[in-house]
Amino acid sequence: MSKSKMLKVSEAAGGLVLALYIRVSTDRQADEGYSIDIQTEKLQAYAKTISGVDEVRLYTDDGYSGGSLDRPKMGKLIDDIQRGEITHVMVVKLDRLSRSLKDTMHLIEDVFIPNNVTFISILESFNTNTPFGRAMVGILSVFAQLERENIFERTRGGMQKRVEAGFWPGGGRTPYGYDYDLTQGILVPNADAEKVRYIYDRYLNGEALQAIADALGLKYERVAYNILTRKSNAGFIVYNGQEYRGKHEPIISLETYERAMELLRIRSANKMVCKTDHLLTGLVRCGRCGARMRYSKWGKAGYKLVCYSQQTSKRYLVKDPNCDNPATWAEDVEDGVVQALFLAAKERLVDARKTVESQGTSAMLQEQLERTEAKLRRLYSLYGDDGDEALLDTIQETKAEVARLGESLIDENTRNSAARNAMRTFAQLEGIQDAWDEMSVPEQRMVLASVVESITIDSEFTDVKLKYGLNTQLS
Repeated sequence: MSKSKMLKVSEAAGGLVLALYIRVSTDRQADEGYSIDIQTEKLQAYAKTISGVDEVRLYTDDGYSGGSLDRPKMGKLIDDIQRGEITHVMVVKLDRLSRSLKDTMHLIEDVFIPNNVTFISILESFNTNTPFGRAMVGILSVFAQLERENIFERTRGGMQKRVEAGFWPGGGRTPYGYDYDLTQGILVPNADAEKVRYIYDRYLNGEALQAIADALGLKYERVAYNILTRKSNAGFIVYNGQEYRGKHEPIISLETYERAMELLRIRSANKMVCKTDHLLTGLVRCGRCGARMRYSKWGKAGYKLVCYSQQTSKRYLVKDPNCDNPATWAEDVEDGVVQALFLAAKERLVDARKTVESQGTSAMLQEQLERTEAKLRRLYSLYGDDGDEALLDTIQETKAEVARLGESLIDENTRNSAARNAMRTFAQLEGIQDAWDEMSVPEQRMVLASVVESITIDSEFTDVKLKYGLNTQLS
């Protein structure tokens, strides 16, 4: 083999230390001619054509992806370069170094060049001692990253279409009570399906999740909770925050699932309910020092709400010993909170219904995201065709836009979900308004605990903060 003309400048220097970097991520790559032995043989043969070599070092990462620099021998190579021990880095092909444009340019611009290290790729026939070689690195690394992103897009797109068609996406753990039929691509109920039905039946009959878990021999209450809340049991697939009707056989009906979720929500709210005869216990805060407020008997006239900072017997509850927030008649606050709550329920119910009925923003963002992703792929292709570095800024801007649209879509879907929850809650509030006076204090507290985040009292106002982002101020 003749010596490479592109290496003459380096050869003249003498005292060279060549780092031969070898990487294989999968068995398939070995089958395609990138085995460790083949790469080693090619690199060692090429190294013999270079004169003035004092040492040849091998750096081999077996079974590591090129999408990240988090590889043992890559880390050692970088350390050796930064210690000034390496003069040349050689690979069989650029994608052995990295498939990421960002990582490739980081290695060349921030590691190799500042440390006077020449980078050589055999199959692409260039090195970074020349402007042409550096330009080729940029172009080829774009193609390497584009290939990786195209593989990801094809995989994600294919998975999305499978889920939309009702097939189980695969990967991860198969839901309890099901087996995954690889041939059909769907979930199939197994012998544990009866235990899943038992969980829903006992829970809807008032049994606690821990008792259900104990009866089934499940190690933790959380296991029973996870089974109970999994909508795949009702024939649905939840993928990327969206729900799709699955082709698999449901273990329980959708009605059973929704009844269980409603009961779970009510019980969660009920855990906040203290054993007390007072409506607002545990919900009221002082508007001046932030301490909790308590009910205090005020002679025969009734009860007042008093800041805990003014009760030195419980020092751990004191926020400001000088707090001068005056005591407030509890009955007045209770009446105001209840009236404000029902008024807010009517107003918010209208807004929540409008939000749920209009899903246009999510659809618009999804469409914009798809268009921008398509634009990014075209830009990568254009850059690969002519290597115009002016496109790099546009590529970065477009990638940032893709990220921004993705975050906006997640936020919008979250708002839509919150609106659905709010609509259900406030609709229930509207329905029980006429029966409010007939309810017991514990029942009333359970309703308040499910909706009210906190109540702040000052001498001039009472501020009611609801869990769905609505504040009401009472003068």
